[in-house]
Amino acid sequence: MIRTYTSTDKRIADRYNALPGAEDNIFHTYVWIDGSDETLRAKTRVVEKEIRSLKDVPTWHYDGSSTYQATGENSDMLLKPVNWCRDPFFPGGKSKLIMCETFNGSGSPSASNLRHQLVPVAEKTLDLEPWFAFEQEYILLGSDGRPLGFPENGFPQPQGPYYCAVGGGRITGRDISNSHLLACRYAGLAICGTNAEVLLGQWEYQIGPVGALDICDHLWLSRYILERVAEEYGVGVTFDPKPVIGDWNGSGNHCNFSTKPMRENGGIKEIYKAIEKLSKRHEDHMRDYDPTGGLANRRRLTGKHETASADDFSHGEGARTVSIRIPRPAVDDQKGWLEDRRPAANCDPYAVVNRMLRTVCCDE
Repeated sequence: MIRTYTSTDKRIADRYNALPGAEDNIFHTYVWIDGSDETLRAKTRVVEKEIRSLKDVPTWHYDGSSTYQATGENSDMLLKPVNWCRDPFFPGGKSKLIMCETFNGSGSPSASNLRHQLVPVAEKTLDLEPWFAFEQEYILLGSDGRPLGFPENGFPQPQGPYYCAVGGGRITGRDISNSHLLACRYAGLAICGTNAEVLLGQWEYQIGPVGALDICDHLWLSRYILERVAEEYGVGVTFDPKPVIGDWNGSGNHCNFSTKPMRENGGIKEIYKAIEKLSKRHEDHMRDYDPTGGLANRRRLTGKHETASADDFSHGEGARTVSIRIPRPAVDDQKGWLEDRRPAANCDPYAVVNRMLRTVCCDE
């Protein structure tokens, strides 16, 4: 399906943002994951006064029959606030983005509420002090639904000049990446870097390291901000693992993981113990690493284009054609972290973190 993206003149919005008293308004934008397990929805309400604690943010409701989560006969669903950050899209600095869990009208968690499943696992493993960071890749799409910078007919020159590129003809979308970085920093999210990636129009940002629940909440909120920023530029975003078939890189979401024993002196032994556990649960991880149970991710994990094969588990020091990479600093310091290169760009981080904790920390 070809998607088209349109842009309005954002200078018009400046007129309303500059109205007397506009910055005194406070808005809460509730953000949640719909029934696709990979697409975000949002709705905004006016707040009379600034709320200082998340527990004071009320539960809200929405129509689940319009988000692939319910039928019209029983469509009311609930939004339970679980995290928040500053909203970079409204003036004044008091408005918030509210990350929410979703519940059916009966009060039971929705099928797409994988955060609810992660909570007890995260609590069970707190003593190991697990840290997570993600490397979120994505591709910007032009008005024709093709990667930004691709010619109308055919393809650009082969991959090679685009990764971390500088200069016209080798880079597209830098303004969007930089705007997203600034907006996430303003919001207070744990974003820590960004770079152009191997495919023209492809970018990556790094977020973390933080704890199990916070990293997932921050990643989802950063995706929301990215979609909103791109929307304002009249550009689309795709997290599809392999949107361009052929000799082109796909998009992953590499998961960097460590426990306190891994980060201590001699922790390399703990890293290898974790890799041994991961090797025995490869198929389980593959199923949890994209919303289609691993099917979409197979288009990316072919053993080519800096990936390992989806069918085989592998690891290596400093390698990028493996399932698990041991980064060079961890090898040199004999402690640190591992990088799981298998998660797809469109993965639900709640599922990835849950599976990692259960395999490495809970021996499941």
